[in-house]
Amino acid sequence: MAELPADRPQPAPQPGPQPGPHPRPPRPLDDIDRAIIRLLRADGRASIRSVAEQVHVSRANAYARINRLLDDGVIRGFTARVDQERAGQGTSAYITLKIVQNTWRSVREQLERLPGAAHIALVGGDFDVLLLVHTSDNRALRDLVLTRIQAIPEVLSTRTLLVFEETDLQEN
Repeated sequence: MAELPADRPQPAPQPGPQPGPHPRPPRPLDDIDRAIIRLLRADGRASIRSVAEQVHVSRANAYARINRLLDDGVIRGFTARVDQERAGQGTSAYITLKIVQNTWRSVREQLERLPGAAHIALVGGDFDVLLLVHTSDNRALRDLVLTRIQAIPEVLSTRTLLVFEETDLQEN
């Protein structure tokens, strides 16, 4: 069971999805579990006391539920929502990639190591991979695409879609 101090949830050791399936399927979520998830999405630093008060359960119950959600893999960790522009990463882009068949795992491992890579997805359709990156400026984006991504042998082609404005829906 994951350990949490009485006051605050701890950050996960490794952010992002963990490889491989969980050993057992998660238990069904009830309204209180969903309320806890909503609260922690809005403020991952919320104390156990605050969560318990807002969902009208005891601190012990809130603590146990958060631990269960962590153990079941429903909550994968706690993270900061970063304003990329204020953090010096003012240029964002989605990059679509066509890759050699059956090379997804290898390509994913290489993309995970790219500076500024924020999200990687294997998708169906006209391209195979969708990659979200944040860079300091257009020059850094160009260098990332032309010298790092297109240098990956399994990448057949790329297309870059510059982000003009974005809204983080998890904040709403």
